[in-house]
Amino acid sequence: MSPMKKILKLPLRVSIAILLFGMLAKILEWPYAKEVMLLGFSLIGVLYMLRFAKKTEKRFIDYTKLVLIVFWSTNGIFRVLDFPYTLFFQIITAIAFLTWFIMEGTAYFLDEDRRAKNSLGQILWNCLLVVGTLGVIAGTILKVLDWSYAIHLLSLGITLIGAYVLKDVFVPASPRKEEPNNEEFQL
Repeated sequence: MSPMKKILKLPLRVSIAILLFGMLAKILEWPYAKEVMLLGFSLIGVLYMLRFAKKTEKRFIDYTKLVLIVFWSTNGIFRVLDFPYTLFFQIITAIAFLTWFIMEGTAYFLDEDRRAKNSLGQILWNCLLVVGTLGVIAGTILKVLDWSYAIHLLSLGITLIGAYVLKDVFVPASPRKEEPNNEEFQL
């Protein structure tokens, strides 16, 4: 599905705006903040499921996004209603997010058509980037808390991210397909 043909784009954006307004209202302790947040989470979950149902071509990444959005919105609804056992939804959301990030995350922000065609090597490199980023975040938090091995974890994360950034320097570029008309330009 091309970016121009995405259905329910405007209603989903309005739902996100409603959710953000509800979060702001909760921070400012305004009345009906929980109800507005509940409405926002519910609309996002239902609208995304409708959007997914209308899709003609469904791939694994589309199912991953569906699981991510549905479990995230369900977790939000349960948190607003103060239900217990939200940890299950948070874990599934985290797994779905990491799966999406590994498969499409970096390409989503770079490709114009938002369709990643990653090889196994690119997926492994994306995994290293995720592990490195998590290492930097965890190492930083643990250093602030003055825990043991925080510097080691931070160093590992920075090393992995550095390797990801510098991979193009050490890995030879793949040969490009030559154009058939590479002769001299003649007038």
